[in-house]
Amino acid sequence: MENPIAITKILEAYKTAVFEKDVDAFMLLYDKDARIFDTWGVWLFEGSDARLPVIQDWLGSLGAERVIVNFDDVLVTSNHEIAIVSAVGTYSAISVDGDELRSMQNRFTWALKFVDNSWKIIHEHTSVPIANDLTAKLIRD
Repeated sequence: MENPIAITKILEAYKTAVFEKDVDAFMLLYDKDARIFDTWGVWLFEGSDARLPVIQDWLGSLGAERVIVNFDDVLVTSNHEIAIVSAVGTYSAISVDGDELRSMQNRFTWALKFVDNSWKIIHEHTSVPIANDLTAKLIRD
């Protein structure tokens, strides 16, 4: 197994890019041919360029707010060229004064590939569980 610390640095880079609202740094985490199953609005993004406007809108819409991302229950399986990462991500919007305004959790899985001396996300799948009853409401942990 490859050193999981090298893989989890991607998680830290993701957190930093979101907190800094750095679209370019965020997009550099993804391979140009990445396939993304997102939780919000769009069923599938084929290629990171297809997702770019959504990321620009998300990070650009925050105004003075920041988003702190925390990852829990992180599992990494890897070898020298492929890695799988799964975790629960908590996204917390923070006011200028440091107050939490809102938060949400989702589950995600990344497939990463080691290309050109760096790890790139080649597949992302995010989801939230839905109640198995007539309400079909999101289940919050």
